[in-house]
Amino acid sequence: MGIVIIPAVDMRGGRAVRLSQGDFDRETRYFDDPFEAAQEWVECGAQRLHLVDLDAAKMGKPAHGDSVKRIVNEFKIPVEIGGGIRSMDVVEDYLEMGVQWVIIGTAAIEDRDFVLKAASTFPDRIILGIDAQDGLVKTKGWLEDTDLPAIELARSYINAGISAIIYTDISRDGVGGGVDIDGTRRLAIDGKIPTIASGGIKTIDDIRAVTALEKEGVIGVIAGRSLYEGTLDLKEAISLTGDES
Repeated sequence: MGIVIIPAVDMRGGRAVRLSQGDFDRETRYFDDPFEAAQEWVECGAQRLHLVDLDAAKMGKPAHGDSVKRIVNEFKIPVEIGGGIRSMDVVEDYLEMGVQWVIIGTAAIEDRDFVLKAASTFPDRIILGIDAQDGLVKTKGWLEDTDLPAIELARSYINAGISAIIYTDISRDGVGGGVDIDGTRRLAIDGKIPTIASGGIKTIDDIRAVTALEKEGVIGVIAGRSLYEGTLDLKEAISLTGDES
């Protein structure tokens, strides 16, 4: 099937934006409406979308439900959503909306019982979002440090019914420094859960580097700023990975 290329639509203040290294003070706005961003990538052949509610990641409650619902209803392709998902009510609301996967990050550390309940109630519909810097997990929209290694967190959820892990190297996110290939490989192998690479994609060469990890358990790669700024062509990336419908 090939590794799936997943365009990111990060939502903040009702707009589609990107942050550099997770810094809320380093925001670039690309579309006045997240729907327009989603439409751009769907028209280029995207087979899956990665949505992030940045306001929710900071505040702990969803802020872009209307945009998410509109995107899901209009485009009929699988959508994953992350950002501030810390209760079963929010998980259920998103799944009822038609979202295929719900991404849980901060709660994976702070409320393990909630994550395990969500994964058992909705098997293969929960993605674990692991955001790390220097190998250590960060939480609450990348605003808070922990001393927990990313690999250790991944291992703790083996056989829990998690669909996949999205591994983001924060130091590379939004700055095009290339994916953390070694860290992604280690997490995919040691975590024993299908892994999606995130952070650092800039050119087609970065996509090539990630495709080499497919045999290690990497199933996808998220691209954001590179698509918005034109350093990566989505159609070319999809053609390379063989993820064309």
